[in-house]
Amino acid sequence: MTILFRAMDGSDHGALVAFLLSNSFPFHAGTAAGKDAVRSRVSSGRYWNDESQAYWIDRGNTRLGMVVLEDLQDDTPVFDLRLADVHRGKGLGVPVLSSLCNHVFTTLPGILRFEGQTREDNLAMRKTFLRAGFVKEAHYRQAWPVAGGGRLASIAYAILRSDWESGTTTTLEWDDFGL
Repeated sequence: MTILFRAMDGSDHGALVAFLLSNSFPFHAGTAAGKDAVRSRVSSGRYWNDESQAYWIDRGNTRLGMVVLEDLQDDTPVFDLRLADVHRGKGLGVPVLSSLCNHVFTTLPGILRFEGQTREDNLAMRKTFLRAGFVKEAHYRQAWPVAGGGRLASIAYAILRSDWESGTTTTLEWDDFGL
């Protein structure tokens, strides 16, 4: 399955607004934003600037979703991945994330590690991270505000360029000092 990433720019304004408003993103922050807030966010250039670049995710003639690479001035960018409702739960997560790693590490030579975060209750994405070669690096307790005023843990995963190049996974030592 060939996954392609097409960089967005201002000409994608309408299509991006339509995509964000016509799909639900229950595990993403700020998903309750109304039409005006979404339009404002897109118009502000948040998705294409020096620090961020949004891409459409396509397979053949099918648009699977979008991804935003953020912190592009750092050697450790993060991403925000959003598959369209109709494409979730179909086994596309690992191929999309693996293709995204290929895209990042081949087009951005200064990148040392690539990171993503998700909520503790997004089990599908947590499994996708692990199956795509990412390693859990952090568990931020009560860090993700959710609807209704509660908070869940935010869990960070990353893949190293060296692991991507070698096809290995470098694990972490979680037992600090053997205590």
